[in-house]
Amino acid sequence: MLERLKAFTDDDNGAVTVDWVVLTAAVVGMSAISFFVIEDNSNDLMAAAGGAIAAENDF
Repeated sequence: MLERLKAFTDDDNGAVTVDWVVLTAAVVGMSAISFFVIEDNSNDLMAAAGGAIAAENDF
């Protein structure tokens, strides 16, 4: 029984796969958060620029 437990704890075949899955999920999550932050800020900037242009009344 102890030999099987030792063999189980020494086996690390799937550890690299788990690492890649966790790292990939972290990158995708951070990319999604960054996208929504940039989208909100660019929409605010676009609205401010449109308001400034409309307020000029040069035409």
